[in-house]
Amino acid sequence: MPVKRERTPMPVQDGERRVGNFGEVALGYLDGDVRAEAVRCLQCKTPYCEEGCPVGVPIKEFIKHLQQDDVRGAIGAIKRTNSLPAVCGRVCPQEDQCEKVCIMGKRFQPVAIGRLERFAADWERAQGFPQAAAPPPNGKKVAVVGGGPAGLTAAGQLAGKGYAVTVFEALHEPGGVLSYGIPEFRLPKTIVRWEIQQLKNLGVEIRTNVVVGKSPTLDELKAGYDAVFLGTGAGLPVFMGIPGENLIGVYSANEFLTRINLMGAASFPEVDTPVRIGTRVAVVGAGNTAMDAVRTARRVGAKEAHIVYRRSEAEMTARAEEYEHAKEEGVRFMFLTNPVRFLGDDTGRLRAVECQRMALGEPDHSGRRRPVPIAGSEFELPVDSVIMALGTSPNPLLLKGTKGLSATVRGGIRTDETGATSLPGIWAGGDAVSGAATVILAMGAGKKAAAAIDRLLSGEES
Repeated sequence: MPVKRERTPMPVQDGERRVGNFGEVALGYLDGDVRAEAVRCLQCKTPYCEEGCPVGVPIKEFIKHLQQDDVRGAIGAIKRTNSLPAVCGRVCPQEDQCEKVCIMGKRFQPVAIGRLERFAADWERAQGFPQAAAPPPNGKKVAVVGGGPAGLTAAGQLAGKGYAVTVFEALHEPGGVLSYGIPEFRLPKTIVRWEIQQLKNLGVEIRTNVVVGKSPTLDELKAGYDAVFLGTGAGLPVFMGIPGENLIGVYSANEFLTRINLMGAASFPEVDTPVRIGTRVAVVGAGNTAMDAVRTARRVGAKEAHIVYRRSEAEMTARAEEYEHAKEEGVRFMFLTNPVRFLGDDTGRLRAVECQRMALGEPDHSGRRRPVPIAGSEFELPVDSVIMALGTSPNPLLLKGTKGLSATVRGGIRTDETGATSLPGIWAGGDAVSGAATVILAMGAGKKAAAAIDRLLSGEES
């Protein structure tokens, strides 16, 4: 089979049809697609793609298995370092990591590493093979606070070495952002639950509805375990601080997506959690969460859905694929536009957003050109709802309630390069340390901290 210059297209749902359902948009490769894409890999002597992977997936090896039609060997290679491959194959920003340094991408399109990883993980789930059993216990106990990507990765790594691991999750379902933040059409919740079940098969215990920092405190929790890993994420929404943010109809993306993804609001009144957004919605921001929010809004009744972003298309941080999917679904983009206040009616309900046109000035600390207001360019955008998707920050609950736990200037938990905090026996990683980032970076932090915990508890470090 000749090697193709262009990557094998991903089958997707039709754009107009899919806004009426929450079914997965990207449908996944078929067997023939996988073979055609896998042979595009050059099997480089130095696999730079692996250096670009935060969890060190042996990409060259797993694709070699796919070239030989050995899917079982491929998923076995992946799972040596990645405990959530079906998740990563769907939501990991490969274009900024492994695929970014793919040698094929120097002249042509890079190998579709993420799509191949997804295929291997989905194949394994469909086969129903017996999963790995819990290893013999080593007599040590580790508590993991937070059931998101960082916490689940740390739990899996430690459980695989015989530690008795207990995950404490504040919500009623584990998964963190995988469950409450990423919509069903990008990451079906059946996949998240399946991946979590594999951790349970290794002996991981998961306790939900436990808010560590309140009851129990971190000090109380630590007394019963040999080590603690904090993977509490960054669930505190960011607002602009402009007039009218308290009007009815102004949501944070966290609240909106949690109501839909975790609490079933799209099925109201069959469920008890409504979400009323009307027919005209604006989402402020242009990252992946903004794309998730605006595309979800289209699926729950928005006839007009706008992205309002103060910079230009070139400065967007959303994945290119999500941007293209949003355009296919009828989302309108208002670049170089910034809200300055929200306008309400006599009942306190949002009726419009007053916006101002912007121009791009010199680059700021992020390296992107700084938006500058254009005097006299204000205008009103009539809306029923606004969803603020400007990022999140770590919840300060643990830091405020735990004496001696040091914080960074940005409100995250301070750690060293291994994930160790200022308190003995306590590690941290993921968004709780770095602030809002990607799933795979959180997983990498969880994996690194788990290795450090193991070195200490196993006696490799004194």
